[in-house]
Amino acid sequence: MAWDWTTTRVTVTGGAGFLGSVVCRKLQERGCKQIDVPRRAEYDLTREADVARMYETLAPDVVIHLAAEVGGIEANRRHPGRFFYANMAMGLHLIEHARRRKIRKFVCVGTVCAYPRITPVPFREDDLWNGYPEETNAPYGIAKKSLFVMLDAYHRQYQLPSAVVVPTNLYGPGDNFDPTTSHVIPALIRRFVQATQANQSTVTCWGTGSASRDFLYVDDAADGVLAATERMEYPIPINLGTGQEIEIQQLAATIAAIIGFSGSVQWNPNKPDGQPRRRLDLTRATVLLNWRAATTLNDGILRTIDWYRQHPLQPVDSPSVVIH
Repeated sequence: MAWDWTTTRVTVTGGAGFLGSVVCRKLQERGCKQIDVPRRAEYDLTREADVARMYETLAPDVVIHLAAEVGGIEANRRHPGRFFYANMAMGLHLIEHARRRKIRKFVCVGTVCAYPRITPVPFREDDLWNGYPEETNAPYGIAKKSLFVMLDAYHRQYQLPSAVVVPTNLYGPGDNFDPTTSHVIPALIRRFVQATQANQSTVTCWGTGSASRDFLYVDDAADGVLAATERMEYPIPINLGTGQEIEIQQLAATIAAIIGFSGSVQWNPNKPDGQPRRRLDLTRATVLLNWRAATTLNDGILRTIDWYRQHPLQPVDSPSVVIH
């Protein structure tokens, strides 16, 4: 059956954020006229009373849960307790009150950080449960993975319709370029643009550069989220990625070349690489969602660089270190 968005009232937690703003735009393009984005100033989703009030006031048919407290390696190292609590509390209250309200569907967007540190490549969804995540982001990853279990239990006991997607590393226009919390692609773009403007001869990056990642353009991720909303009724985790991986060292060289940075790139092996490899198996996404990423990495990086150049952050006095 085709999904009729024109008559569906949707609440998008995190709808003002990086992925959320694109999901909201694509909902509008599909004809959705009732999109609510709860803001933290009005609804603190870590507090059950605020979540209950949100459901009462907004009365959603569908909740797409994108809100998260997250950052790069350094942010995860500094705030492990907060990242666990905030992400666990938000999901816990939102799912419980979705059950009480008997909403039409709850969609949970998880994280590739939920996978065990050592996972056979390509990552298959059944491997989510076969080990402990990379230690630097384990509290965040486990909090998000716990929500998968909760949704499965609620589907079996209460018949709560739901969907779960597990996107890999996202990037694109509108990404977070803050030097203390950004992920690898925006961090590299920021450093190389600023180094070029300042005529620096060297940029220093964290780790060895040998780790690899599967990067997904934000518009493709949003299409995957909405495909899961339209097609899924039970919370089997579904990977969203490109099925391709690139080493961070090669990624840095690619971004430097596009920007025109002609200096050298040095690596600091005393800083962590994070999970050694990430590349996702996309069989479920292909079969269950009829979804596949459409944007090549080079095209996506070009669009992201163009966006950053039009929306630059002010330079900061900090070491030439990239967080990823």
